[in-house]
Amino acid sequence: MPSGSGPSPVAWIAGVGASAGLGAALARRFAAEGFIVALTGRTQAQLDAVAGEIVSAGGRAHAFAGDVASEAEIHGIAQKARALGPLTVAIFNAASAVRAPTLELSVEHFTQAWRTSALGGFIFGHEALRGLLANPFEAGGQHARGTLLFTGATAALRGKPPFAAFAAAKAALRSLSQSLAREFGPQGVHVAHVVIDGGIDGLLQLEAIAESYWQLHVQHRSAWTQELDLRPFKEPF
Repeated sequence: MPSGSGPSPVAWIAGVGASAGLGAALARRFAAEGFIVALTGRTQAQLDAVAGEIVSAGGRAHAFAGDVASEAEIHGIAQKARALGPLTVAIFNAASAVRAPTLELSVEHFTQAWRTSALGGFIFGHEALRGLLANPFEAGGQHARGTLLFTGATAALRGKPPFAAFAAAKAALRSLSQSLAREFGPQGVHVAHVVIDGGIDGLLQLEAIAESYWQLHVQHRSAWTQELDLRPFKEPF
């Protein structure tokens, strides 16, 4: 739980869909630690449902629908999230899983995948960092300004058909996370990329994944993880 008598910290999570998805599981995990969670996704009804579940369980949640690839929309949502309290955690969980054989893959679909993962990740990170950097920080202290996490996939490490668009977009997001980690780590922001190496369909459990994100947030600054890969024990790699 957050300590101190100041305002509660905020966790802003983009890429929240149905209650059974990873975005919702992440929101529940941080809400359980006393965070106010700001939920962003495309569908207001789904966001409202997830927020309602969190509130019913005793947490605090706010739903802000928007397109992660729209600079204007994400800027507006960032302002709303920061108005809730100090932005301390930001998680980019959005993706567009375009799937097609390469010769059947249209420029429109390739661009859609890139806009969601690469451009969306940049826009979200840009706005989140402004909030995180507003938090106090002592270079010689133990505490960070906050945490910026990106959800990746196996495709970020190796591409294969029929996922050319998805792989290219996720690889770009991975490179973005590496660049941000090197630039903003010295300024007290923990930036990490999480490779989900397996299906979230009974192999990788949502609650176990969400717990790993929480552990990244509470890591000591002397031993930060920049990339973490998660896979079920019975899946070959």
